[in-house]
Amino acid sequence: MPQSKIENFNFRVEPELKAAFVEAAAADDRPAGQVLRDFMRRYVAARRTRDFTAEAERQSRLVAASPDEAEVLRWIEDVSDTQGWR
Repeated sequence: MPQSKIENFNFRVEPELKAAFVEAAAADDRPAGQVLRDFMRRYVAARRTRDFTAEAERQSRLVAASPDEAEVLRWIEDVSDTQGWR
């Protein structure tokens, strides 16, 4: 699989924290950069999951609050059409 363009990510960190992190990564026989990339991937995935869950809950509240069942069914059909679920 071809690797996409790589970019640098520079940030400031206390020397003690950096040293402890590099040591911990080395103890796991992993490069510190790989540990940071793995953390970033997990963080982004968790954030997407939280966003999805929050949106699903928001939509559920809207549906539950609607007194018009036909309107809710039309809304569900519209959403299904835009997501390619039909």
